[in-house]
Amino acid sequence: MAARTSRSSAKDRPSYRCTECGWTTAKWLGRCPECQAWGTVEEFGGAPAVRTTAPGRVTTAAVPIAQVDGRQATARGTGVPELDRVLGGGLVPSAVVLLAGEPGVGKSTLLLDVAAKAATDEHRTLYVTGEESASQVRLRADRIGALSDHLYLAAETDLSAVLGHLDSVKPSLLILDSVQTVASPEIDGAPGGMAQVREVAGALIRASKERGMATLLVGHVTKDGAIAGPRLLEHLVDVVLHFEGDRHARLRLVRGVKNRYGATDEVGCFELHDEGITGLADPSGLFLTRRAEPVPGTCLTVTLEGRRPLVAEVQALTVDSQIPSPRRTTSGLETSRVSMMLAVLEQRGRISALGKRDIYSATVGGVKLSEPAADLAVALALASAASDTPLPKNLVAIGEVGLAGEVRRVTGVQRRLAEAARLGFTHALVPADPGKVPSGMKVLEVSDIGEALRVLPKRPRREPARGAGKETGRESGGETGREASPRTTPE
Repeated sequence: MAARTSRSSAKDRPSYRCTECGWTTAKWLGRCPECQAWGTVEEFGGAPAVRTTAPGRVTTAAVPIAQVDGRQATARGTGVPELDRVLGGGLVPSAVVLLAGEPGVGKSTLLLDVAAKAATDEHRTLYVTGEESASQVRLRADRIGALSDHLYLAAETDLSAVLGHLDSVKPSLLILDSVQTVASPEIDGAPGGMAQVREVAGALIRASKERGMATLLVGHVTKDGAIAGPRLLEHLVDVVLHFEGDRHARLRLVRGVKNRYGATDEVGCFELHDEGITGLADPSGLFLTRRAEPVPGTCLTVTLEGRRPLVAEVQALTVDSQIPSPRRTTSGLETSRVSMMLAVLEQRGRISALGKRDIYSATVGGVKLSEPAADLAVALALASAASDTPLPKNLVAIGEVGLAGEVRRVTGVQRRLAEAARLGFTHALVPADPGKVPSGMKVLEVSDIGEALRVLPKRPRREPARGAGKETGRESGGETGREASPRTTPE
C-alpha cells in the first residue's frame, strides 16, 4: 500500500516545460538551460515517466564513411548567383532552408524569383503561399517576370493540404511562405504557436528528407529581430538565412547564420526596385559618390561584410553651434565610435575646433559601418571637415584607432586593398605591416593618428605657434604625404 501511494504521488507531481525549445524538467527554473531563455519554463502536467527503449531492427546498415555516396548531396544552382553564394553553391537535395526577415524587406519577391528560375523540365517547383491569394502572387510574378510552365502555385494554410500537393506535383523544390501561417488540424493551438510551428516544420522536414526535395521556409521575426517561434525551429533546419535591409534604401543583404553545407561568413547583395529584385555582383557603387573634385569632410574606406569587401564613403560636416550643447548626429555609424574619434582628434590630434561645433556624420547609400576598421576613415573625415580641406583623390583609409591615438591592425587588409585597387584607387592609409600590396597602389603605413593627419594639405597659419614643436611621425613619401605640422608643447 505504501509503495502504491509513493508511485501515485510521483505520477501526480507536476513537471515543467520550456515554451521556447520544449525542454522538460521536474522542477521550475527561471532560465532554461537548453536555450538560455528567461521566464519560459512553465508547468504543463505530470512528471515525465521514466521509460527504457529496447533495441529494435535497424532501417539501414552502418557502413564505413568512405563508402557513403556523397554525390547525393551535390548542390544545384538556384539561378540567382548571389543566393547561391550564401548557400555555398546552391540548394542541396533534401536540405531545409529557413529565410527570416522583417515585413516588407522583399522575402516573397526574392523567393518567387528563385522559384521561377529554378523550375525546369526535370525539376518542378511548388510555391505555397499562406499569406496571400493565388491571384496576388500572380500579379507580383507578372511585375517581376517570374513566370514558368514548371512553377506551380497553391494558396493553402492546412498542413494536410500542403502534403497532398506534394504527392500530386512531386516537386524538386518547395517554397512555403510562411511557416507561421500553416497549421495542422490535429494539433491544438493557433497558427504560429509553438506546437503548431514545431509540427508543421517537423512534417515538412520529414517529407523533404524522404523525397530528396529541397525546401525553403519563410519565417517571421519579432520586434527584436529574432526569428519568431520556438528556437527548436532553427536547430531542426539545415540552413538559416537572415534577409536584412532598410526599407528606405535599395540595398538588401542576405546573411548566413547557420549552414551545414557551407560557410556562414558569406553575404549576398541585392537591389530592390520596382521591377523586382536583382543580385549585385559589384555593390560598391551604391556606397560611393562620384565627383570630379574631392570635397572636404569625405573619406573612403573598405569594410568587410562577412568575407566580402565593400568600398564605402564616410561623410562629416561641422558648423557653428547656436546652442550651448553642440549637436552630435550620426547615420549609418555608431554614435559611441564617432564620439571616441572626436575625443582622440581633440586630445591626440590637437584639433580643438570640434568641441564647440555641431557635427554631423553619415554613410552613403544606407550602409552601416560598425566594425573598428572604419575608425581611421571616420577620424580623417572629421578632421577634413574641421579644417575645410579635402583629402587627396583616390585615397582609402583602413585601420582601428585606439584611445591612445595608435592605429591598430585589422583583419583582411590584403583583401580590402585588392578590392580598392580593382575599383581604381591608387593610395591607401593602412596600419603597419599590411602584407602584399597590389601593384600600382601606393600604401602609406601609419602608426598613430598624428601620422595619418599628415595627408591633409597644409593651410596657411595666421599667427605662429607658441613654443618649440617637435615633428611626429615619419616622412610619408609619395603623392599623398606632406610635412608634419609642428605641435605646440604645453606650457
